[in-house]
Amino acid sequence: MFRLTQFMRQLHTPQPSRGERFSGPVVVWNLIRRCNLSCMHCYSASADREYRGELDTATVLRVLGELREGGVPALILSGGEPLLREDLFEIAHAAKGHGFYLALSTNGLLLDQAMAQRVAMVGFDYVGISLDGLAANHDRIRGRQGAFEGSLAGIRRCLDLGVKAGIRMTLTGENSSDLPGLLELMEVEGIHRLYLSHLNYAGRGKVNRKESPEHQITRQAMERLLATAWQDVCEKKPREIVTGNNDADGPFFLRWVAQQQPQHLPRMTALLQRWGGNASGVGIANIDNLGQLHPDIFWWNHSLGEVHKTPFTTLWQQSEDPLLQGLRQRPRPVKGRCATCRHLDICGGNTRVRAMQVFNDPWAEDPGCYLTDEEINEEW
Repeated sequence: MFRLTQFMRQLHTPQPSRGERFSGPVVVWNLIRRCNLSCMHCYSASADREYRGELDTATVLRVLGELREGGVPALILSGGEPLLREDLFEIAHAAKGHGFYLALSTNGLLLDQAMAQRVAMVGFDYVGISLDGLAANHDRIRGRQGAFEGSLAGIRRCLDLGVKAGIRMTLTGENSSDLPGLLELMEVEGIHRLYLSHLNYAGRGKVNRKESPEHQITRQAMERLLATAWQDVCEKKPREIVTGNNDADGPFFLRWVAQQQPQHLPRMTALLQRWGGNASGVGIANIDNLGQLHPDIFWWNHSLGEVHKTPFTTLWQQSEDPLLQGLRQRPRPVKGRCATCRHLDICGGNTRVRAMQVFNDPWAEDPGCYLTDEEINEEW
């Protein structure tokens, strides 16, 4: 995750780094696979049906304690649609009792007034609600007419109840033109957080990054977000812009610093190197609906073990899994453009699952990197 606004604030008004360190990763837990939507880019391929083998309440509550003992600082409850799980609020209350920073990832359609009040009573620290563009694109991507208005209503109810809520948008070629409108919508609605997720695609080979429509769309979106985040910081607006699933965003930001604020380049370079880019298998972990542990939410085809059978700390800290060991190696054993990139210490080799999907090799170059060959060799 690349916290763009935080880096912009450091650029504008330098502050001492907090230096927080945790022994465990942030965990995204897909408590349920069932979903009331059928989104085009769903990484779990969820549908509106029951899935066998999901963990019962008692097991989830036991594993929560093991996660806390393992140093996990934050927990994101996800799905499918987590609000479809009948024991969600029992689990959420228990998680808050353990002291986790607790977030909810939902499509928002079930957040009527009563449900929003239950969310507020738990004390969720954050609720992320998906809006993949404006109404027409969102409804098409989510597979339901009226989904946009329903999700927006859910955000409004959360905000009215004092629950911190924000937008999650997965950027695609089809909805990228809606990004300016979505940023305007945030201003109108008083929504102060945007998480822009780059698409983790599959099935493409190597492409020319200068001509690739996908990469040009990504660059244009990032240029807009850079300009917006800087303006927000200069005007002291509370909006937070965060991006994810393409750690080339770090070097791309540093390139912007080199062009716009070159006097701060050494300091920002050091901060980005400390950030280190992709955190799969290091600072982020995923538990799926069946209790399988993964390096992140996109590695469902690679299990590190079952948290209901083996303690989390054993699976996470003592694993000799080759993929996990490679993800934790610094520098990672990447190949191709990634191996020769000057900014490897910033992006960490980017998203390894895309390399696996396209080249059947987790250490191949990331085909989603939108930096040009010239840029990866530039010393800014």
